[in-house]
Amino acid sequence: MRRIIIMGATSGIGMEVAKLFIADSWTVGVAGRRGEPLMRLAALAPGRVLTRQIDVTDEHAATLLMELVDECGGMDVYLHSSGIGYNNPALRPDDELRTVETNGVGFVRMTGAAFNYFAARGSGHVAAITSIAGTKGLGAAPAYSATKRMQSTYLSALKQQAAMRGARIAVTDIRPGFVRTGLLGGARYPMQMDAKDVARSIHHAIMSRRRVAVIDWRYAILVALWRLIPRPLWERWKINVK
Repeated sequence: MRRIIIMGATSGIGMEVAKLFIADSWTVGVAGRRGEPLMRLAALAPGRVLTRQIDVTDEHAATLLMELVDECGGMDVYLHSSGIGYNNPALRPDDELRTVETNGVGFVRMTGAAFNYFAARGSGHVAAITSIAGTKGLGAAPAYSATKRMQSTYLSALKQQAAMRGARIAVTDIRPGFVRTGLLGGARYPMQMDAKDVARSIHHAIMSRRRVAVIDWRYAILVALWRLIPRPLWERWKINVK
């Protein structure tokens, strides 16, 4: 039986992806900060869905992850869906630093632990939900866009390290556009997508072991256009998000 651990499954995209893998009869380990949503997922397939309350910013989070892996009888895929972000043009220090701690330190802590687990086995699959926001620095959300860029770079480095170690570890960098979840905090970004639709695309990207998946096709075009904009022009562009 195939086994996946989803970090950040208590709401939004992570929860919807978990439901799809549960429906596919996988053994699913779900983790996140809040216990009650995890228990609702466990009730969908008692005995096949295992839970653990984990805060990725806690120094013991990686140990708790490995305990969940053991309870699941192993891990074939690790999906990192945990993250936060703020529309923060005022650069509120607490929000910026909290974003870095979760999306930076927490991300490295958890994906690094999962990668080392797979490296010891010689194979596995690390997938993570980053964002198209990592393509360019967004003035409305500086720490969020910067940490998402870091995450994509870290995943690329892990893929190279897998080759260095001679391990058959797949790495999938999932880059959605703006999704209608609580993460946006009510901000009105363009072309917002439904979390269930995005989850289906993520499920497909994982099953097909895609290296990079931009979701959806409209954002793939948008990102391609963003890359063509010269840096001086981008940095003078006043992008307003309400």
